[in-house]
Amino acid sequence: MSEQPVPVPVVVVQGREVSDFPEFAPEAARGRVLRVTVTGEEVLHRVNADVPESMLGGAELSRLIDDMFVTMYASEGVGLAGSQVGVDLRVFVYDCPDDDGVRHVGHVVNPVLDERDLDDPVVVESEGCLSVPGPHADLGRAEHATVRGVDKDGNEVVLTGSGYFARCLQHETDHTFGKLYVDRLSARERKRVLKKMNEMADSVFARREERAQELERELAG
Repeated sequence: MSEQPVPVPVVVVQGREVSDFPEFAPEAARGRVLRVTVTGEEVLHRVNADVPESMLGGAELSRLIDDMFVTMYASEGVGLAGSQVGVDLRVFVYDCPDDDGVRHVGHVVNPVLDERDLDDPVVVESEGCLSVPGPHADLGRAEHATVRGVDKDGNEVVLTGSGYFARCLQHETDHTFGKLYVDRLSARERKRVLKKMNEMADSVFARREERAQELERELAG
């Protein structure tokens, strides 16, 4: 009996399906791991500045995106916004699966989320955040999401996702407007999450340091 064919994982980079892609986005090998900001830090709680046109196509923005990718991987996240590395710019990176197992990878500069279709269901699922290290909480998000922006060179980007990837797009766009997922919780639930964060943070930080060292070896090899 012949072997069953193994399905080829589908990877979508910058909204376009590709035939081959490595374990880590190539940007990560060029980046350096940065400190992830924690809720309460001012840059996380205000609308960040739009990336100016003068930065598009430039080395500074490209370096920032490289650093954000490797920091996201070191923190074992699926998305990371500029404010989460202390940078007051509206940009985020992502490497996130959807509910069908499709892997979505890329970045968005100056993202804007389309208004939710009133017929689109709100799904309540567990959500966490690298800037709220440790705990998760149930939160309602739209089942589908579309984000529009540009890439680091100024080319138009339109990303549409469902399920977990839609949640990621909403979560990261929120960051660029100064909103964390805990800000969408009830006061009681937010208090519980922050208390749990204080209990868990040290072990999370230790794990991130360990993972950063592992990742450095993996990317070098």
